[in-house]
Amino acid sequence: QVQLVASGGGLVQPGGSLRLSCAASGSIFSIYHMGWYRQAPGNQRELVARIISGGSTNYADSVKGRFTISRDNAKRTVYLQMNSLKPEDTAVYYCQMGVATTTQISDYWGQGTQVTVSS
Repeated sequence: QVQLVASGGGLVQPGGSLRLSCAASGSIFSIYHMGWYRQAPGNQRELVARIISGGSTNYADSVKGRFTISRDNAKRTVYLQMNSLKPEDTAVYYCQMGVATTTQISDYWGQGTQVTVSS
């Protein structure tokens, strides 16, 4: 069984910064891609940033230049550094990982962490 636990959300003023973390645990053989998604009220869940095992990254246009995704393979952890936050970044942020166990390869999701950008 694989579990992802996200942390680091909170309330921040516009222009501020937050760092999200998501750690995986369980019977993991390998982790392929890692990513962050977000969902604001009334909206569909959208991709924020993604990083694959080779280190290549891609970002939503709305966060390019402000957010940085990184991973620590030894800690099985993905990070999202969010700078210059805007009110429109307010959402629940979910981490996702493509994980291989000894029996299958599946996508797993974290529980979500709330990010609120407001003055």
